[in-house]
Parts: sequence; C-alpha cells; structure tokens
Amino acid sequence: MSEELRNIAIIAHVDHGKTTLIDSILRQSGMFRDNQKVEERLLDSGDLEKERGITILAKPTSVLWDGVRINIIDTPGHADFGGEVERVLHMADGVILLTDAAEGPMPQTKFVLGKALAQGLRPIVIVNKIDKSDARPDEVVDEVFDLFVSLDANDGQLDFPILYASGRDGWCVEQLEDERVSLRPLMQKVLAHVPAPEGDSAAPFAMLATLLDSDQFLGRCLTGRVMQGTASINEAVRALSLNGEVKETGRLTKLLRFEGAERVPAESVKAGDIVCIAGLDKASVADTIASPSVTTPMPSTPIDPPTMAVTITVNDSPFAGTEGKKVTSTMIRQRLLAEAEVNVAITFSESDNKDSFEIGGRGELQLGVLIETMRREGFELTVSRPRVLFQTIDGKRCEPIEEVTIDVDADYASPVIDALNQRKAEMLDMRTSTAGKTRLLFLAPSRGLIGFQGKFLTETRGTGALNRVFHSYAPYKGDITGRRNGALISTETGQAVAYALFNLQDRGVMFVNPQDKVYEGMVVGEHNRDNDLGVNVLKGKKLTNVRASGSDDAILLVPSRRLSLEDMMAYINPDELVEVTPGSLRLRKRYLNPHERKRAARSGQDI
Repeated sequence: MSEELRNIAIIAHVDHGKTTLIDSILRQSGMFRDNQKVEERLLDSGDLEKERGITILAKPTSVLWDGVRINIIDTPGHADFGGEVERVLHMADGVILLTDAAEGPMPQTKFVLGKALAQGLRPIVIVNKIDKSDARPDEVVDEVFDLFVSLDANDGQLDFPILYASGRDGWCVEQLEDERVSLRPLMQKVLAHVPAPEGDSAAPFAMLATLLDSDQFLGRCLTGRVMQGTASINEAVRALSLNGEVKETGRLTKLLRFEGAERVPAESVKAGDIVCIAGLDKASVADTIASPSVTTPMPSTPIDPPTMAVTITVNDSPFAGTEGKKVTSTMIRQRLLAEAEVNVAITFSESDNKDSFEIGGRGELQLGVLIETMRREGFELTVSRPRVLFQTIDGKRCEPIEEVTIDVDADYASPVIDALNQRKAEMLDMRTSTAGKTRLLFLAPSRGLIGFQGKFLTETRGTGALNRVFHSYAPYKGDITGRRNGALISTETGQAVAYALFNLQDRGVMFVNPQDKVYEGMVVGEHNRDNDLGVNVLKGKKLTNVRASGSDDAILLVPSRRLSLEDMMAYINPDELVEVTPGSLRLRKRYLNPHERKRAARSGQDI
C-alpha cells in the first residue's frame, strides 16, 4: 500500500472522556491551524449531543501521524445507544478502552468490551483522568484485568498495554512517573499494537454499510469499511441484503474520506479504507455495496433486540396544530420509518388502521432522544408510557433484566436499597469505595427502573450516580407498584390563574405556572393522595367594592415542578399521555372528557 493505514475505535462508559481525548489527538496531529478556533468535543456536533454532553451517534474521523493514516471512530458511551457501538466495531482492527481513574470499569465498559473481545480485537487500555484527586490507578488496572478475565478474553487480549492519560490536558504516559508532555506515547502504541487492515485489493470491490445519514447536497450517504478491492467514482455497484437479495443497482456518484471533522472527496478507495459513498437510494445499514460480480454478502453481527417500546399517536388535544406544522399520522409515520432505517436498534410497527405506531428501543433515553429530535423538527405527537418487551423462552414469560451500578454516599445506601427491593431488584454486591462512597450492584427488572432515576436523585439529594446496562432475560418477577399518587386534572380550558394555583397548593405539587395554557383533561399537578382529582386552575378572585382586613394578602406560590421529556414519559400512568409539541410538553389523560374516563375504567380498559 502506498499509504499505511490503521483503523481503531474508542470505547468507554459515558462521560469517561472519549470525545475529549479525540479533540486532543486532532489538535496534536496538526489538523488545525494554531490560530484556528475549535469547539470543545468537536465530534459531538448535534444540538442534543452538545446540550447533554453525551455522544449519541458514532462518527469517524482520521489523522495523519508519522506518515500513517489513522481512522478513529468515536462511539457512544450510554447503554441506550449500544446498537451504534456494535455496528462500528466491524470497521475497526483495534480498540482503545478508556476507563475513568476514579470510577473504574462501569456497566457500559463491560458491555462494549465484551463486544470488542467477541470480535477478536486486542484493546489498548487507557486509565483516563489520572489527575483527579480521587484517582486510584492501580486498583482500576486490577479491576480492568478482572473484567477481561470474566469476559473470557484470550491470552493475546489479556496481554493488553496500559497507558495513563489526561485527555483534557492532552498527555499520555506509559508509567506514572514519566514526563507528561503529549499524546505521542498513545499514538506510537496504536501504530505498534493495532494491525494494518487486511483485505485483498485485487478482489472485486465490496464494502459493508455501517452508518447511514443524509446530506442536503449529496442525498443518502452510507459510511462503512471497504472489505476488499478498490473502487472509483462512477463505478457500477449493487447493494446486497444480508440474505443475498439484490436491493438495487447504481453508481458511486461520490466517494468521501474523513479528515478531521470533515468529509473530503476522493477519486478512489481501497481495501481497509473507511469511506462515505453517495448515489444509492435503497441500500441501508448492514447491506453489502459491491461490484456486480459479487454475489455473496459480507457477514454482519446481529444487533441485540430492543427491550422497551412506546406508542406514538397524533396529537388530538384542543391545542393541536397551534405550535407545530407536522401533525398528521402520515408525516409521523414517514419520519419514524426513516429513523428505523437509519438506526437498526430502533424497531417500527403500526396498528391495523395505521393511526398509532409502536417504536422499540434500548431504553428511555434513546426513545426520548428520538422524540425530542422530532419535536425540534416541528412535529406534534402524543407518547405513551414506556413498557418493556417480553419474550417467551422455554415456555416461560421472560422480561429484560438490567445490571445496575450505583455509587452513593454511605448515608444514602439504605433508602436506595429499600427502594430497589420494592422494585424486585436483587442485590449482588455492596462495597465501600473511596471518599466515603458505597458501590451497590443490582440485577433489576427494566420495568422497575422506569421512572426510578428521579426518585433516586431525590433519595440521594442529587449526589448519587446510577448506571445501567442490559444483562439478560429472566422469568417474570411479578407485579411492581407504580406511581402511588393521583393526578390533579384541569376541568376547564384557558390560562392558569395565580389565585387558583395558590388555593390549590395544599392539594399537591403543581406542574403549571400562572398564564400557562391548560385544557380540560390536562394533568396540572400531582395529588397528595392516591386518587385523581379534578381542579379548576382558571378560578379567579371575586372582586367587590368592599375592602376587608386580611383579604388582600400577597399570593405566595411554591415553584412548580418542571419535568423533562424523559421524566414525563416515566412519570405517567397507563391511562395518561405526554403531549409533545415544538413549544410545549404537557401531561394529559388519554381520555380528556371525565365521562369517557369513567366509561373506560368501568370497561376495564388499561388506557
């Protein structure tokens, strides 16, 4: 090959510093001018990624280091986006496993490492954030080794190189006492430890499509690794599905390679390259893009099935269509079908009359990100409470179980354990870690974890950290008590009045503020008892000509509780919905009319 090549993926738990490390690699490789302004976490380019500080979509980049082109793939760290990680590992010949020097291996670390080891990849381990005050590098290295052993790593994988780094400050060392200058030790280790990509350049062209996105100028763009052969612009190709069927034929109208955060045109590509192609209208993720002479598709690892689903319907509230422009079921259906095509971890199904759609995913966050993205695109819709997807295994009804790792101050361990016990969780381990923290390990049904994040933060006064990852399917654990308190339901339509909210404060916690628009059947608060209660939040003070002592006291309102989209989805009961519009998020009853709610309750409908 005229240009040497390496393909690596960076994998880690959420917030362990993958994207920040890639920023430092790009800077030190000379990708930017000295005076060029570069955003932090450059590859987190989406609005939601910037706001939440997490990576949602896997993204390739590349750098030149000592004459070798190194393709680097940034992967999501949150368990809900594990489908992205599973796919992109096919493009890599090696992985960098990043671990926080204080937290050590976490659930997602185990998940992504297991996928990498199963593909035969040999990781380079980096203990990141080594400059933290509570860093414990020696213990973390031991924990990483134990994790490798528990995942049945082979002898070659167990002989992993270890580096210590601060991705934010841009340095990496092989020994803690070494001078902390740059990331050269890491890049040298990549060149020495990661093998060059294999592939027969003389064979017919074949590429496995791994990522799919759209470009306003290029149209549908497929990103993947060239497994064999070479290809040039305007070359004829065809797309093969996993079962060998020809999905379409076409030409490669554009070939693009990755340089820094940009895609740059290329005249030709060869085996081992990670490239982006345009010109095909039907080819999708997991398809093989190949020369017409190729008849056998490239193998692709099956993606783990979704464990949770929500039902999405059109918005039929009194305020429907006042904030968004995309309100019909046809528009929503087309958007969801497009998402299911791009994201293989998402599943799509619809009712017989095509007025409601079930979307399956890995967890509340993944589903919430999809709905938030649609909201920002101008869609109006309603969303049901997430529910887990059961499977029948050996004749038994089984539900998804998650491994939950919790770090809390020792004082809060007892209430957290009690709360999870009520949710049918089984505690596996409890140990005291650094700085008075206690680490708890549970196996808990996914059903029991819906909505638990908010309760957990309340129990720990916001100081706890909870991480979860899919573990397995197990026999149904029995009924789990849901939300105990009832709802405060508006009986009128209009704008909420401060005087009415003030007089209702002793009934429970309010979700609305004065002047907020409300409608009949909308949930405006949480009742302090277990039954639903209809309230009039439009009721103003009656005015008279008589002034009386004490009648004009100032109205003091307790701040309303503000819930995020994921909080709302987890909070609602089966007979409630979340109304999502570009400008508002509202809780509502499925049936807005109280008579219809009573009729549904009498008929035993779980809606």
